[in-house]
Amino acid sequence: MRVLVTGGAGFIGSNLVDRLLADGHEVDVVDDLSSGDADNLSGAVASDRFRLHVMNVLDPGLPALMAERQPEVVCHLAAQISVRKSVADPVHDARVNVEGTASVLVAAREGRARKVVFASSVAVYGRPATIPVPGDAPTDPRSPYAASKLSGETYLAAFRALHGIEYTTLVLSNVYGPRQSPEGEAGVVSIFTDALLNGTPTVVYGDGSQTRDYIYVDDVVDGFVRACGQLGDGRRFNLGTGIQTTDRRLHSLIADAAGAPDKPGFAPPRLGDLPAMAVDPVPAHEGLGWQPRVDLSTGLKNTVEWTASRRRK
Repeated sequence: MRVLVTGGAGFIGSNLVDRLLADGHEVDVVDDLSSGDADNLSGAVASDRFRLHVMNVLDPGLPALMAERQPEVVCHLAAQISVRKSVADPVHDARVNVEGTASVLVAAREGRARKVVFASSVAVYGRPATIPVPGDAPTDPRSPYAASKLSGETYLAAFRALHGIEYTTLVLSNVYGPRQSPEGEAGVVSIFTDALLNGTPTVVYGDGSQTRDYIYVDDVVDGFVRACGQLGDGRRFNLGTGIQTTDRRLHSLIADAAGAPDKPGFAPPRLGDLPAMAVDPVPAHEGLGWQPRVDLSTGLKNTVEWTASRRRK
């Protein structure tokens, strides 16, 4: 089938593109390269089943592009992902994440796409009462970013009702792995990895007891691939492990994989950081036949090896 991936030059998107091509699909990528990296697609460009379209999701030419390419499925990953930037400039966040999602859905309708698979975030749950967070937990967005992601989910349901476009929403926990940048508001895995390989100081905020649910990018990609089929229509699934890992434990695991000293500095807790987060992946197993397969130690080892190999080039 033909799949169009928005944000396909990014960390998760480019890994998804590689998997789709390896599975024999035709892939179009829409990415303006403002945060994505064309180098992430260096392997994909060699395929005659791949096309890169340098434009953003608000480009007025997007509906015509989808009408021409007619993807069966659209995987929508393009987004403004910084919570702090969303607080500083909520209008820009809404423009990219709300108006952008509406634009993608209009274009998908023009291209007669069967389905849109949408990347959402655990931020939609706010401060959940139960951890791991069940898939049917109430939403409680506490930032413009979280509100924009939840709005995107609402637009998906509206377009399904109006135009018959199916959708699956995938709520992602803390994704890590090769191609994640340590710059900007990046994941703590890439930040720790880069610093420990460079021999520069690392910082743990608070006392190190804050927890997160870390999911390897290949497992997330597998969730997207499964959702591209008939399974999971009209539903939201959590993609995570359900396992909480403290910041201090994470630092130790990465230091061990990097062969670096496990001696982080400590700083006061950051305002607004959740003390704990993990999501229940069982509904995804039941609804998509999906489950995480890469354990944290293996995933971190792979990530450190990839980062080190990039440094040697």
